[in-house]
Amino acid sequence: MARPLVSDELWELVEPLIPKVTRRHRFPGRRRIDDRKVLTGILFVLQTGIPWEYLPQEMGCGSGMTCWRRLQEWQQAGVWQRLHELLLAKLHEADRIDWSRAVIDSSHVRAVGGARRPVQAR
Repeated sequence: MARPLVSDELWELVEPLIPKVTRRHRFPGRRRIDDRKVLTGILFVLQTGIPWEYLPQEMGCGSGMTCWRRLQEWQQAGVWQRLHELLLAKLHEADRIDWSRAVIDSSHVRAVGGARRPVQAR
């Protein structure tokens, strides 16, 4: 049997970060697919590189469009940024990050004050 893409340990980290969506009482519509199953579909597409529409229905993750929409929804809610920060903190705590190989890219660091204005030549 293949190992699951979303292990119990990973799910314990991710689940609290995902915003809870309450169902409407009136006109509730279709039930949402379980977040863990959708996360499995998202990780499968990102890991294999297949197009969203080719996500196998046999996986039980819903359609590729469902996974893509949930990915976008979670991106807008900041789930991925918080997960990244959480994982970095855990790795740093376990002393598993080699900071000597870290690089700061100027395209990602904002220059708040900017450079000093050059002195005018006489």
